[in-house]
Amino acid sequence: MSAVISRIISYLANFLAVLIVIPCHEFAHAFAAVKNGDMTPKYAGRYTLNPFAHFDLLGLAMMILVRFGWAKPVPVNPNNFRNYKKGCIEVSIAGVIANLILAFLFCPLAMLSVRVFNTGLPDTMKRFLYYLPQSLFYLNVGLFVFNLLPLYPLDGFRLYDALTTHHGKFYFFLKRYSLYILLGILLLGYVASYISAPWLDIIGLARNLVAMPIEKFWSLFI
Repeated sequence: MSAVISRIISYLANFLAVLIVIPCHEFAHAFAAVKNGDMTPKYAGRYTLNPFAHFDLLGLAMMILVRFGWAKPVPVNPNNFRNYKKGCIEVSIAGVIANLILAFLFCPLAMLSVRVFNTGLPDTMKRFLYYLPQSLFYLNVGLFVFNLLPLYPLDGFRLYDALTTHHGKFYFFLKRYSLYILLGILLLGYVASYISAPWLDIIGLARNLVAMPIEKFWSLFI
Protein backbone atom coordinates (compact mmCIF):
# COMPACT_ATOMS: atom_id res chain seq x y z
CA MET A 1 0.00 0.00 0.00
CA SER A 2 1.31 3.43 -0.91
CA ALA A 3 2.12 5.93 1.82
CA VAL A 4 -0.47 8.34 0.37
CA ILE A 5 -3.33 5.84 0.65
CA SER A 6 -2.23 4.89 4.17
CA ARG A 7 -2.21 8.58 5.15
CA ILE A 8 -5.70 9.09 3.68
CA ILE A 9 -7.02 6.12 5.65
CA SER A 10 -5.39 7.53 8.78
CA TYR A 11 -7.09 10.90 8.25
CA LEU A 12 -10.45 9.23 7.62
CA ALA A 13 -10.16 7.18 10.80
CA ASN A 14 -9.18 10.27 12.78
CA PHE A 15 -12.11 12.20 11.28
CA LEU A 16 -14.58 9.53 12.41
CA ALA A 17 -12.95 9.40 15.85
CA VAL A 18 -13.33 13.17 16.18
CA LEU A 19 -17.01 12.92 15.18
CA ILE A 20 -17.52 10.48 18.06
CA VAL A 21 -15.27 11.90 20.78
CA ILE A 22 -15.77 15.66 20.62
CA PRO A 23 -19.60 15.58 20.84
CA CYS A 24 -19.30 13.32 23.91
CA HIS A 25 -16.92 15.81 25.55
CA GLU A 26 -19.15 18.81 24.82
CA PHE A 27 -22.38 17.00 25.69
CA ALA A 28 -20.86 16.08 29.06
CA HIS A 29 -20.41 19.79 29.81
CA ALA A 30 -23.99 20.47 28.74
CA PHE A 31 -25.34 17.55 30.76
CA ALA A 32 -23.52 18.73 33.91
CA ALA A 33 -24.84 22.26 33.47
CA VAL A 34 -28.45 21.11 33.01
CA LYS A 35 -28.10 18.71 35.94
CA ASN A 36 -27.06 21.67 38.11
CA GLY A 37 -30.04 23.77 37.06
CA ASP A 38 -28.82 25.75 34.04
CA MET A 39 -30.95 25.22 30.93
CA THR A 40 -28.75 27.44 28.74
CA PRO A 41 -27.20 24.50 26.81
CA LYS A 42 -30.69 23.22 25.95
CA TYR A 43 -31.85 26.62 24.75
CA ALA A 44 -28.68 26.93 22.64
CA GLY A 45 -29.22 23.53 20.99
CA ARG A 46 -26.10 22.05 22.57
CA TYR A 47 -27.76 19.41 24.74
CA THR A 48 -27.15 16.82 22.04
CA LEU A 49 -24.64 14.30 20.71
CA ASN A 50 -25.12 15.62 17.18
CA PRO A 51 -21.53 16.49 16.15
CA PHE A 52 -22.61 19.29 13.83
CA ALA A 53 -24.10 21.19 16.77
CA HIS A 54 -20.69 21.37 18.43
CA PHE A 55 -18.08 21.81 15.71
CA ASP A 56 -16.31 24.91 14.56
CA LEU A 57 -15.32 24.17 10.94
CA LEU A 58 -11.78 25.51 11.22
CA GLY A 59 -11.26 23.78 14.55
CA LEU A 60 -12.52 20.51 13.08
CA ALA A 61 -10.18 20.75 10.09
CA MET A 62 -7.22 21.51 12.36
CA MET A 63 -8.03 18.58 14.62
CA ILE A 64 -8.11 16.16 11.68
CA LEU A 65 -5.01 17.48 9.90
CA VAL A 66 -2.64 18.44 12.72
CA ARG A 67 -4.27 16.70 15.71
CA PHE A 68 -4.93 20.04 17.43
CA GLY A 69 -8.20 21.89 17.12
CA TRP A 70 -11.25 23.05 18.98
CA ALA A 71 -15.04 22.88 19.19
CA LYS A 72 -17.51 25.61 20.01
CA PRO A 73 -17.66 26.02 23.80
CA VAL A 74 -20.96 25.04 25.37
CA PRO A 75 -22.73 28.21 26.62
CA VAL A 76 -23.28 28.04 30.36
CA ASN A 77 -24.67 30.55 32.86
CA PRO A 78 -23.28 29.66 36.31
CA ASN A 79 -25.70 32.09 37.95
CA ASN A 80 -28.44 29.54 37.24
CA PHE A 81 -26.70 26.77 39.21
CA ARG A 82 -28.50 25.65 42.35
CA ASN A 83 -25.10 25.50 44.03
CA TYR A 84 -22.69 27.86 42.29
CA LYS A 85 -19.38 26.31 43.37
CA LYS A 86 -20.51 22.70 42.98
CA GLY A 87 -21.98 23.45 39.56
CA CYS A 88 -18.84 25.18 38.31
CA ILE A 89 -16.65 22.28 39.45
CA GLU A 90 -18.87 19.61 37.90
CA VAL A 91 -19.22 21.43 34.58
CA SER A 92 -15.47 22.07 34.37
CA ILE A 93 -14.53 18.40 34.87
CA ALA A 94 -17.44 16.77 33.02
CA GLY A 95 -15.73 16.79 29.62
CA VAL A 96 -12.44 15.28 30.77
CA ILE A 97 -14.24 12.63 32.83
CA ALA A 98 -16.16 11.66 29.69
CA ASN A 99 -12.85 11.40 27.81
CA LEU A 100 -11.29 9.25 30.52
CA ILE A 101 -14.26 6.87 30.53
CA LEU A 102 -14.21 6.61 26.74
CA ALA A 103 -10.45 6.02 26.75
CA PHE A 104 -10.96 3.16 29.21
CA LEU A 105 -13.70 1.63 27.04
CA PHE A 106 -11.85 2.00 23.72
CA CYS A 107 -8.50 0.77 25.03
CA PRO A 108 -9.24 -2.98 24.58
CA LEU A 109 -10.34 -2.31 20.98
CA ALA A 110 -7.09 -0.46 20.36
CA MET A 111 -5.09 -3.32 21.85
CA LEU A 112 -6.97 -5.90 19.79
CA SER A 113 -6.73 -3.86 16.59
CA VAL A 114 -3.19 -5.09 15.85
CA ARG A 115 -4.61 -8.58 15.32
CA VAL A 116 -6.53 -7.41 12.27
CA PHE A 117 -3.32 -7.69 10.24
CA ASN A 118 -3.43 -11.48 10.70
CA THR A 119 -6.79 -11.71 8.94
CA GLY A 120 -7.56 -12.14 5.27
CA LEU A 121 -9.27 -8.76 4.92
CA PRO A 122 -8.21 -6.33 2.19
CA ASP A 123 -5.22 -4.22 3.15
CA THR A 124 -7.19 -0.95 3.14
CA MET A 125 -9.76 -2.44 5.52
CA LYS A 126 -7.02 -3.74 7.80
CA ARG A 127 -5.49 -0.27 8.00
CA PHE A 128 -8.82 1.37 8.73
CA LEU A 129 -9.76 -1.18 11.41
CA TYR A 130 -6.36 -0.58 13.00
CA TYR A 131 -6.31 3.22 12.83
CA LEU A 132 -9.88 3.84 14.07
CA PRO A 133 -9.60 2.16 17.51
CA GLN A 134 -6.12 3.66 17.95
CA SER A 135 -7.51 7.13 17.18
CA LEU A 136 -10.47 6.66 19.50
CA PHE A 137 -8.23 5.65 22.40
CA TYR A 138 -5.41 8.16 22.01
CA LEU A 139 -7.68 11.06 21.08
CA ASN A 140 -9.58 10.59 24.33
CA VAL A 141 -6.41 10.31 26.37
CA GLY A 142 -4.96 13.33 24.61
CA LEU A 143 -8.07 15.44 25.21
CA PHE A 144 -8.12 14.39 28.85
CA VAL A 145 -4.53 15.56 29.34
CA PHE A 146 -4.76 18.66 27.17
CA ASN A 147 -7.97 20.00 28.67
CA LEU A 148 -6.72 19.55 32.22
CA LEU A 149 -3.91 22.03 31.64
CA PRO A 150 -4.61 25.00 33.95
CA LEU A 151 -4.51 27.40 31.01
CA TYR A 152 -7.30 29.74 29.95
CA PRO A 153 -9.79 28.86 28.45
CA LEU A 154 -9.26 25.12 28.97
CA ASP A 155 -11.22 23.02 31.45
CA GLY A 156 -8.25 22.86 33.80
CA PHE A 157 -8.29 26.63 34.19
CA ARG A 158 -12.05 26.62 34.79
CA LEU A 159 -11.54 23.99 37.49
CA TYR A 160 -8.78 26.11 39.06
CA ASP A 161 -11.11 29.11 38.88
CA ALA A 162 -13.91 27.16 40.56
CA LEU A 163 -11.66 25.91 43.36
CA THR A 164 -10.07 29.24 44.23
CA THR A 165 -11.87 31.75 46.40
CA HIS A 166 -9.37 34.56 45.85
CA HIS A 167 -8.01 35.45 42.42
CA GLY A 168 -4.41 36.48 42.99
CA LYS A 169 -1.56 37.41 40.71
CA PHE A 170 -1.06 33.85 39.46
CA TYR A 171 -4.69 33.67 38.30
CA PHE A 172 -4.41 36.87 36.28
CA PHE A 173 -0.99 35.81 34.97
CA LEU A 174 -2.53 32.62 33.59
CA LYS A 175 -5.50 34.44 32.14
CA ARG A 176 -3.21 36.91 30.37
CA TYR A 177 -0.43 34.62 29.15
CA SER A 178 -2.10 31.20 28.77
CA LEU A 179 -2.25 31.44 24.97
CA TYR A 180 1.51 32.02 24.75
CA ILE A 181 2.25 29.20 27.21
CA LEU A 182 -0.05 26.87 25.28
CA LEU A 183 1.57 27.73 21.95
CA GLY A 184 4.98 27.12 23.53
CA ILE A 185 3.92 23.68 24.78
CA LEU A 186 2.52 22.73 21.38
CA LEU A 187 5.62 24.03 19.60
CA LEU A 188 7.83 21.96 21.88
CA GLY A 189 5.77 18.91 20.94
CA TYR A 190 6.32 19.48 17.23
CA VAL A 191 10.04 20.17 17.74
CA ALA A 192 10.34 17.00 19.82
CA SER A 193 8.94 14.90 16.96
CA TYR A 194 11.39 16.37 14.45
CA ILE A 195 14.56 16.04 16.54
CA SER A 196 13.58 12.77 18.25
CA ALA A 197 13.52 14.31 21.73
CA PRO A 198 10.37 12.88 23.35
CA TRP A 199 11.23 14.45 26.72
CA LEU A 200 10.34 17.84 25.21
CA ASP A 201 6.81 16.73 24.37
CA ILE A 202 4.97 17.63 27.59
CA ILE A 203 1.56 16.59 26.28
CA GLY A 204 2.94 13.34 24.89
CA LEU A 205 4.65 12.43 28.17
CA ALA A 206 1.51 13.15 30.17
CA ARG A 207 -0.60 11.23 27.66
CA ASN A 208 1.64 8.17 28.03
CA LEU A 209 1.43 8.38 31.83
CA VAL A 210 -2.37 8.33 31.63
CA ALA A 211 -2.51 5.63 28.95
CA MET A 212 -0.08 3.28 30.71
CA PRO A 213 -2.24 2.17 33.68
CA ILE A 214 -5.29 1.80 31.43
CA GLU A 215 -3.34 -0.42 29.05
CA LYS A 216 -1.86 -2.41 31.95
CA PHE A 217 -5.33 -3.04 33.34
CA TRP A 218 -6.71 -4.35 30.06
CA SER A 219 -3.56 -6.39 29.41
CA LEU A 220 -4.67 -8.59 32.32
CA PHE A 221 -7.58 -9.78 30.17
CA ILE A 222 -6.29 -9.50 26.60
